[in-house]
Amino acid sequence: MMTEASVTVVIVNWNGGDLLDQCLRHLLRQSRSPRRILIMDNGSTDGSADRIRDTAEVDVQFVGANLGFARANNLALKECDTDFVALLNPDAFPDRDWLENLLHAARTHPDVAAFGSRQMVHGTENTLDGIGDVYHFSGLIWRDGHGRPHSEADDVDGEIFSPCAGAALYRRDALLEVGGFDEDYFCYVEDVDLGFRLRLAGYKSMYVADAVVYHVGSACSGGQHSDFAVYYGHRNLVWAFVKNMPGTLFWILLPVHLLLNVVTLIHFTLHGQGAVMLRAKRDALKGIPSAWRKRRGVQAQRRASVRDIWRVLDKRLIPSRRLSRDHLLKVLGLV
Repeated sequence: MMTEASVTVVIVNWNGGDLLDQCLRHLLRQSRSPRRILIMDNGSTDGSADRIRDTAEVDVQFVGANLGFARANNLALKECDTDFVALLNPDAFPDRDWLENLLHAARTHPDVAAFGSRQMVHGTENTLDGIGDVYHFSGLIWRDGHGRPHSEADDVDGEIFSPCAGAALYRRDALLEVGGFDEDYFCYVEDVDLGFRLRLAGYKSMYVADAVVYHVGSACSGGQHSDFAVYYGHRNLVWAFVKNMPGTLFWILLPVHLLLNVVTLIHFTLHGQGAVMLRAKRDALKGIPSAWRKRRGVQAQRRASVRDIWRVLDKRLIPSRRLSRDHLLKVLGLV
């Protein structure tokens, strides 16, 4: 008889406030209970983690400072001994069958290492927050379906480039194999970078339509277009491209990636965030030697072919027919 897979749910918290309480209420009502709920508190000052430290079902660890999403998850991963690790943001509220449906997909698809949720915008009637991350051949990254109405097409499971780590399930051994998150990223794009490295190692990622969470979004970082989000997002997408784009694709697509960076820099400047974008690109350039050293290790371990990676990139000149013009402008920073 096959033993039931074990899972740890990890929540990285930084001043999550009442959102963390609400997240835990939903998590503790899951139809499939995790073996362990591990809260990694990144030096919160709002008392959010202190309020739940005595909750019997929850293990709270105080790391003492804001180490970032990537490092806090890596610390949690070292403490996990379960078959699977589920990551959940404190501002994401899962449906009762969320974890059970993710684990069912994992049993059904043993060749898949990462499973993403159907994220709905919290507080709206029928609006998607996203159904997985898209990687365009230019190096542009966005959450597929963000901001559009939910439709029947979104109720079908399917392959994605990578899941949003705000509500995702991973095979622990696959995470360990590729080295977990890149801690240099701190936050933003680190989940896409991880998904890319899993791809290069020969694993797939999958969207699970009936694993539903309701996501507030950017609740602790000031919003998608805050200086904080713009800096880390646009710095880190450079490193993700340099580290991971394999073989001849790197050199063929490098001019397109450079053009993307120039266009976004110009338009963020025209919209009042030129200083933060200049700092992001300056620091991205400073970090390229480190990213290139990491690239050597990543590519040396690559099992996926260049054709495999080309297949899962979004190759449309207009990046996606599911991406509305208004949202595309927001992704590029043009509005």
